[in-house]
Amino acid sequence: MSSEPPPAPAEELAADFSAATISKKQLKKDARKAEKAAQRQQQQQPPPQGDDEDPYASNYGDVPVEEIQSKAISGRSWTGIGDLDESAEGRPVLIRGAAQAIRPVSKKMAFVVLRQSMSTVQCVLVASADAGVSTQMVRFATSLSKESIVDVEGVVSLPKEPLKATTQQVEIQVRKLYCINRAIPTLPINLEDAARSEAEFERAEQAGEKLVRVGQDTRLNYRAIDLRTPANQAIFRIQCQVENKFREFLLSMNFVGIHSPKLISGSSEGGAAVFKLQYNGQPACLAQSPQLYKQMSICGGFERVFEVGPVFRAENSNTHRHLCEFVGLDAEMEIKEHYFEVCDIIDGLFVAIFKHLNENCKKELETINRQYPFEPLKYLEKTLKLTYDEGIQMLKEAGTEIEPMGDLNTEAEKKLGRLVKEKYGTEFFILYRYPLAVRPFYTMPCYDNPAYTNSFDVFIRGEEIISGAQRIHTPELLTKRAIECGIDASTIASYIESFT
Repeated sequence: MSSEPPPAPAEELAADFSAATISKKQLKKDARKAEKAAQRQQQQQPPPQGDDEDPYASNYGDVPVEEIQSKAISGRSWTGIGDLDESAEGRPVLIRGAAQAIRPVSKKMAFVVLRQSMSTVQCVLVASADAGVSTQMVRFATSLSKESIVDVEGVVSLPKEPLKATTQQVEIQVRKLYCINRAIPTLPINLEDAARSEAEFERAEQAGEKLVRVGQDTRLNYRAIDLRTPANQAIFRIQCQVENKFREFLLSMNFVGIHSPKLISGSSEGGAAVFKLQYNGQPACLAQSPQLYKQMSICGGFERVFEVGPVFRAENSNTHRHLCEFVGLDAEMEIKEHYFEVCDIIDGLFVAIFKHLNENCKKELETINRQYPFEPLKYLEKTLKLTYDEGIQMLKEAGTEIEPMGDLNTEAEKKLGRLVKEKYGTEFFILYRYPLAVRPFYTMPCYDNPAYTNSFDVFIRGEEIISGAQRIHTPELLTKRAIECGIDASTIASYIESFT
């Protein structure tokens, strides 16, 4: 007598086999999903912490996004990297910066250089129970990608030897380190390459080495990264200082700041270098200059005005002196007797700016000088003035011929700058009394010779940086000159009428 169960019906066996088959397929599918999910989770997590649980795991890591979504105000005190100096020795600090360089020394030690604006500081990680730093934390720090944004808490210490790779001559002994935002592993621009000077390229070439040169197109395509180089940081800060000093000086001379329209009905300078467009079916253009509105302000009783604003020129030239758009520093003032009153204001303005930069922007100037070397500007306390004819005569004596009553071209201006420097010991001077043919329509002719004008240009190192003049203030002469310069007087009627 058998104790085995009776055989199952064929239909039941088929059902069991099918269920087993489906179960295996589902298991494989679920396994693949789980594997992909684990890979995604691993990519989002910091590097593995090792076999042993890290007792200092809370001292480092990637900060979750929700923690930086204005979740709370901690009340913590932050220290600027540029403010770290020897006086801070022994003090605990909290800093934030971009990871400019990461140098592992061993499993238990690493250096991370953080950068904030133009300042850099070296942060030191040494695995130690006393410091609350583990080998896993050191490994985490070395896994950071360059330009990642990092928060560091630590204690300021003084290095045994002077630091050459950082601006700050202190170190931070790291106690906590958190990554706020990771940069991609490979950036399109290496800041070290973008910050190189021509001298570095020349030395490398002589040594048979080849360095990466970052071209202009690459810099412009990735401008946000290129702006981080020390020289660019310094250039923008000096630009800000020039603008501030411009405002400060003119305000002290009783000027009033104004803002003029940039979308206007007609040309503000004359000539073809104007961006034309249609505005609601009407012809319009972008302002080449705030000139007409500055003069209208003077007629409106302001006496002295200035403006800092955009200027648009449809220049069909590929040189550093021809820009389609730039920020103009403009000034206009009432003349009591002679347009040299304007020259005197310009003289005082520029000397004040030069002194301010030399005294207050030494760090920025030195930073720029490292990548783009330059010599200190030579200028006189009382600015040199030369007539146009005197300048032309200097050029002729040096063998350079200029078209009679013509404007100076780029090479002539540069040569004149060299001649003036050699003869007078200055790179900053004013050339005045230009021919009528090379000045805007609103420029006042000279009283003794209408072929010349009461106008001037200001030069630095052989390049014109300012044009100025006494303006025509009689409607009849203004209309006549506009027509002679090819300007439709009806498009500037409001400007002309302001002198009636």
